[in-house]
Amino acid sequence: MTNSASRPRFRFVDLFAGLGGFHVALKELGGHDVFAAEWEPALNTLYTKNFELEDVWKDVSDLKNAAVISRVVPDHDVLTAGFPCQPFSKAGEQLGFEHTLQGQLFFKVFNILKVKKPRHFILENVPNILRHRDGKTLRTMIAKLEGIGYAVKIHRYSPHDFGIPQVRERAYFVGSLDGLDDFQWPKESDDPTDIRAVIDAKATEVRGIPKQTDHAIDMWDDFLKRSPAGVKLPSFPIWSMEFLATYPYQDETPPALWKELGPIGLASVRGSFGVRLDQLTMEQQHERIPSHARRAGDYVFPRWKQTFIKQNREFYQSNMAWIDPWLAKWRPWDLPSSLQKFEWNAQGGERRIDAYVLQVRASGIRVKRTKTAPSLIAMTHTQVPILGADLAGHRRYMTPNECAKLQSLDGIALPKSDLAAYKALGNAVNARVVQAIAEPLLADLITGDGREPLLAVA
Repeated sequence: MTNSASRPRFRFVDLFAGLGGFHVALKELGGHDVFAAEWEPALNTLYTKNFELEDVWKDVSDLKNAAVISRVVPDHDVLTAGFPCQPFSKAGEQLGFEHTLQGQLFFKVFNILKVKKPRHFILENVPNILRHRDGKTLRTMIAKLEGIGYAVKIHRYSPHDFGIPQVRERAYFVGSLDGLDDFQWPKESDDPTDIRAVIDAKATEVRGIPKQTDHAIDMWDDFLKRSPAGVKLPSFPIWSMEFLATYPYQDETPPALWKELGPIGLASVRGSFGVRLDQLTMEQQHERIPSHARRAGDYVFPRWKQTFIKQNREFYQSNMAWIDPWLAKWRPWDLPSSLQKFEWNAQGGERRIDAYVLQVRASGIRVKRTKTAPSLIAMTHTQVPILGADLAGHRRYMTPNECAKLQSLDGIALPKSDLAAYKALGNAVNARVVQAIAEPLLADLITGDGREPLLAVA
């Protein structure tokens, strides 16, 4: 971060403020926050404390019309907003603008821009917003913004593009009433990154890894160690429940056969880990079919799912000599489905799990090289990155303070509850990425050259 001069140079508003990533970035560039809004009560209070504000507005939806906006929101030079991403995320239902609450919040931002006409804006959201509804959502946004006089540009960045050891791609929108002909997106860094840069060797563990999760990590560590050196580990997700399974997945699927024939349709095939399905009720069969293959109405599997099933069954057939003893020892079928899956993202690396960074997702236990951490998300504590014993002295979750460093927010107070801190950090915007974008966009405001800010700053 650069050092700002003591006298503020421009005024900004911070909508959906969260932990204040935009605030941290723009204050470093000489900005002064004249208005912020955050609806979550604890974060609202924390924002007031962290940035020494008298008051933070609660719900942007309460800015109902132009008259209220004119009265409540001060004039400003820059508007920032990381408006809620869930309606546009691949992880959700992707309802977009049709989401009755969060999907409409872009238009709340738009209304403020329309009324107050700040010279510049910076918006942030998940990259899926760029292709949501086959691009219709993006075209709507751009048309609305251009319709009130803004030139708009969009770019995707991840913190690791700026030397921060985290892969977390986001879409950034910049807009200006002055045009963007001279604006250049910041260059990405070629500097190597490593998770060790944010690890605190003296950190106090805030929450232990559940025994079942630790057991599953040991199980997959043994899988790695048993694999012969000459065998290339799969780059596709390993779905161990497909080992020994024979249920149909190409021309037919379990849901299709259940609909057509009932339980007799699967009487001659085997389910997860090769369990027999004959003489079982349809409900009993349902429990013994992998979760990815039993969803109601899934009569034809998408091509990617067919490919993963085929690859996993072929991998097992070629390696059953060492996989069968592994299955017999660890009995992965006793674990939840998410722990039966494994993603090895360290091709060519040492086959020892404690040398890496891990994350438990619904898609499986993911193993990543130390050059980056998994993406921070609005996570439960079980999805917090896990540091292998080689990195942290013992296997443990990253602490909230370490995760804050991944978001370039290590200089502010966090929620006292570790779960609340993890969630807030997963929703936060990365301050260093924002600053890199804002610096060329706001160059005239930062240097004092060109047109004066809307208001003189005391």
